[in-house]
Amino acid sequence: MLKIDGDVILIDKPYTWTSFQVVKKLKYLICKHYGIKKLKIGHAGTLDPLATGLLIVCIGRYTKKIEEFQTTAKEYTGTFVLGATTASYDREKPIDRTYPYEHITDEQIYEAAKALSGEQNQVPPSFSAVKVDGKRAYKYARAEQDVVIEAKPITIYEFEITKIDLPKVNFRIVCSKGTYIRAIARDFGLKLCSGAYLSALCRTKSGDLSVENAITIDEFEASLSATPV
Repeated sequence: MLKIDGDVILIDKPYTWTSFQVVKKLKYLICKHYGIKKLKIGHAGTLDPLATGLLIVCIGRYTKKIEEFQTTAKEYTGTFVLGATTASYDREKPIDRTYPYEHITDEQIYEAAKALSGEQNQVPPSFSAVKVDGKRAYKYARAEQDVVIEAKPITIYEFEITKIDLPKVNFRIVCSKGTYIRAIARDFGLKLCSGAYLSALCRTKSGDLSVENAITIDEFEASLSATPV
């Protein structure tokens, strides 16, 4: 049973939804069901619209735990496509350049993953919410303005290649807070003297919490309807 004074909801975020849209939908459903006008609610760790998977939503006094949830290591699974790039490093933007990839061997792919593991400084994507001079980077990018984005320290704890079917490469990554998997796609392509972009991404874990224990928005709505006021 949901505790509106303080609770954590694990949502399996649907494809194309923003994290903000999920929170807005849940807030509407909860406020409508309980007949309240105000509700403290927020999410711990933004997922890109084209990503799916675990989104931690906190309500009531549990919103104070958001920072705690955000600092935990995250696990992702997904797919890189070699031989092409996009401005956003994922499928949000169209392919802008193509590169040969036929020369790439399985051994080189495993070596690239190994080289991108561990502590490092990562330059976030230009299409991201990182602030540059008080303004979100994506606003500069959409206006086609060039800006210098400073590299941020991150850690890739695990980088496992799970399947190779060129030009597609499936992976599992465990990383620290603030890591952009889209930026790993960019760097992965460069390591292989080619290009790469992220074609699919799912957040499977955040700390000890797993997407296996998450529910869809429809399932949440159904459970809420069955909850007495």
